[in-house]
Amino acid sequence: MMKRYFVAGIGTGVGKTVASAILCKALKANYWKPLQSGDLDFSDTDRVKAMVNENHDFTFPEAYRLPYPISPHASAERAGITMDMDKIKTPSHNSTLIIEGAGGLLVPLRYDTLYVDIIPQFEAEVILVSRHYLGSINHTLMSIDALKSRNIKVKGILFNGSEVPETEKAISHYAPWPILGRINETHEPNASFVAEQALKFTHL
Repeated sequence: MMKRYFVAGIGTGVGKTVASAILCKALKANYWKPLQSGDLDFSDTDRVKAMVNENHDFTFPEAYRLPYPISPHASAERAGITMDMDKIKTPSHNSTLIIEGAGGLLVPLRYDTLYVDIIPQFEAEVILVSRHYLGSINHTLMSIDALKSRNIKVKGILFNGSEVPETEKAISHYAPWPILGRINETHEPNASFVAEQALKFTHL
C-alpha cells in the first residue's frame, strides 16, 4: 500500500535524516526533502542515498536548494530567492514516500509561512523524531501542541538515541499518539547501521 510519511523533528540536529534513511530502507520507500538549506555540496538527499545504499535512485530533487545553513526564510532572503509555496508539490510516484522536513515545525519558510503550515498539502502522516537533551520534553510537547492545534494527522513519535525512561514516560503520558520505537545511539550512521535499525520498522 502506498503511504506518505512526513519526518518532522522537535528541533535541528535530532536525527531526521538518519530516521528518514532508516524508514526508506525499512519500507522500500522513495525519499524527498522539499527544502535544502545549506550543505548543497553534500545534501541530506546525498546522505540518505549513501546510508540506504540501494543500486537505484529512489530520491526526488528538492523544490528549493538554498545556499546558507540557516533558517530557510533567511537563506532565501540572503540569496535573493522568493519561494512560492505552490511550487512545493509532492512528486508523482507509485510507492511509499518519506518526506523530510527542515529544522523544527515552526521554522519560517517565509515571513507569512511556517513549515507546519504546508505539511497538509503533502497529504502525509507525521512521524515526530524526538531526541533526549535538557529541554527536550518541552520541545517535544510544544511540537505535539503545534500538530494537535492544526489537526495534522500523526503516525506517532520516534525516539532517537539513548533511552531516558523518565523523559519518555512524561512524553508518552502527554502524547496522544503511539511511540513507534527507538533508533539506537550511534556516532557512525552508515549503511550497515541503517540496515540493522530498519528491521525494527518494517511494520509501519
